[in-house]
Amino acid sequence: MHSSPLTPVFTTLRLGLHVLVTVLAVVTAVRALLPGVPHPAAVITLTAVFLATYFAGALLSSSPVGIRLWLAALTVLWLGLVAFAPDAGYLAFGLFFLYLHLLPSPGNLLAVVAATTVAVLGFGLHRGWAVAGVIGPVLGAAVAVGIGLGYQALFRESASRQRLIDELLSTRATLADQERTAGKLAERERLAQEIHDTVAQGLSSIQLLLHAAEQSAPDHPALQRIQLARETAAENLAETRRLIAELTPAALEGQSLAQALERICARAQAPGFTTQMLVEGTPERLPMSVEAALVRIAQGAVSNVVRHAGAARMRLTLTYADTDVFLDVVDDGIGIDPAVLDRAPSGTFGLAAMRARTEQQGGTMAVESEPGHTAVTISFPIGPASEQPNPVVSSADTTAQSAGSAPESTSPEPNSADRSEHL
Repeated sequence: MHSSPLTPVFTTLRLGLHVLVTVLAVVTAVRALLPGVPHPAAVITLTAVFLATYFAGALLSSSPVGIRLWLAALTVLWLGLVAFAPDAGYLAFGLFFLYLHLLPSPGNLLAVVAATTVAVLGFGLHRGWAVAGVIGPVLGAAVAVGIGLGYQALFRESASRQRLIDELLSTRATLADQERTAGKLAERERLAQEIHDTVAQGLSSIQLLLHAAEQSAPDHPALQRIQLARETAAENLAETRRLIAELTPAALEGQSLAQALERICARAQAPGFTTQMLVEGTPERLPMSVEAALVRIAQGAVSNVVRHAGAARMRLTLTYADTDVFLDVVDDGIGIDPAVLDRAPSGTFGLAAMRARTEQQGGTMAVESEPGHTAVTISFPIGPASEQPNPVVSSADTTAQSAGSAPESTSPEPNSADRSEHL
């Protein structure tokens, strides 16, 4: 825990209290040595024991029982001093601060009132009754109470600020860790995409060319070497596939985009809360960065619904159109406060994170919300199917594709209102 900026203030106040008690005790002992003052030995002895007990109290500060015993011992010694020397009544000013700080309310105020009464009686019995003998202790008690209350308020403010600082430091550390994690995941996704689009595609093409050479020249004298080269390319392609799988985001490992979204919906389902996953259009392979972005955005949107919407039903729809892919997350919850949606730049942190991830991949995000219906729509341009990167395929699949081009999706683009209709 970091030191509070008010720690020097508290240290100074404690030091001032120690100096005050010491000076008052020394004054009491010195005045007892003046000619004509009765019981000088008793006053000096009690004063020395009082100071020794006062400074020994620092060793008992961690024990509540020890603190009570310490205050009781100081009070008894002070009462003894008041009985022998009227000047000991001034020591009550230091005791006021101890009572106010160490005793619970309202016991601390009662202790101050009792000490003030004893000080007034001590002055009156030793020097006779006078207005000054009453006003002095009462005024000192009032000043001590005012300073004590101010100290307590300052202490509470310092504690509150310290908690806030600790929370901010913890949040900053958490955000830094999340940023590092996000950076690692982004770099993994980028490397996986680069390897897929370069090395894997090159090895697949090499396989295709060598397979075509085998078929076109079965009697070629270098046929065995061609076969060996094709097998080597196949082995390296398999290794590359495993590398891509290791770099692929966890939610996409070993499954398609639709399967990953289906798993997100299944995990969110709970008693009183039903989920549904739909796929519309003809599924096709998307760039890895887009698939990863759709999974992350779906996770964030579903998490928002589960935590904040108070919904009974949620539907997640993945739509493949001719030139775009759409992801709709619709729920029947309480909706999003318009003030939150209007907050710059993009509403809440969760919405801002989803919008930022969408824009990083060149997509768009729209939010429609009212009580009973909230729809978050994400869209990414994908272009015609023939323009998308080819998936990593085996030699047999490549040969089959060489016979004809891949069929293009002919499903019409669904209307946005149809996709985000009420549940």
